[in-house]
Amino acid sequence: MARESLAHKRERALQVITTLIEAQPHAHCTLDYASPWQLLFAAILAAQCTDERVNKITKPMFEAWPDLECYAEASQEEVEAWVKSAGLYRNKAKAIRGSAQMLLSDYGGKVPSDLADLLKLPGVGRKIANLIQGEIFAYPALVVDTHCGRIARLLGFSQAKDPVKVEQDLCKIVPQDYWVVWGHHMVKLGRQQCKARCRQCGLCPVAPLCSYGLGQAEAIAQARNEGKEDACF
Repeated sequence: MARESLAHKRERALQVITTLIEAQPHAHCTLDYASPWQLLFAAILAAQCTDERVNKITKPMFEAWPDLECYAEASQEEVEAWVKSAGLYRNKAKAIRGSAQMLLSDYGGKVPSDLADLLKLPGVGRKIANLIQGEIFAYPALVVDTHCGRIARLLGFSQAKDPVKVEQDLCKIVPQDYWVVWGHHMVKLGRQQCKARCRQCGLCPVAPLCSYGLGQAEAIAQARNEGKEDACF
């Protein structure tokens, strides 16, 4: 197979995202929040934890502790009691307390928009920083989580496993106007059709645009003929 040109990858990436926008128009951030700092804390909790679980934790926590001072002044043990079911809860509680304290002392109680400032906050890496920039400030930022990285490799848009390198690869080919929504659509696709343990290529709207899907074209056609569109590949 001839090596794909950058121009063709860009064309294919545009087709992928426009197809997904039509196929799954309600893709969005699935963490519940009502303020920038609530999204920040929810994103910290979401590391190696489902968004569904995080939302169950944050709903009563945000209601009981509605401002940053609650977290900044709380003890480590008090915050841990809220977030214990999130996994890695000690580190997450420490990051939440530290971020609350830094937001109050260094940023006037507001979540900063600058990438460098976001990365100074405890528990914040590029994934969370990009999420905040895109979701809160509408900056062009592309979030690479496990779904996005895995699907990028299947699509043939990156061979890297390091999220930062995947982000760099995607930013070269995905139109900047679609950077923010790209991550949301990859998460939805990864949860519905392109699952890690069962890729349902027969149901995937972008299978004809996917390097992996194209390689499975004959098997997909056979499964469809047998009425097994939801077969695993």
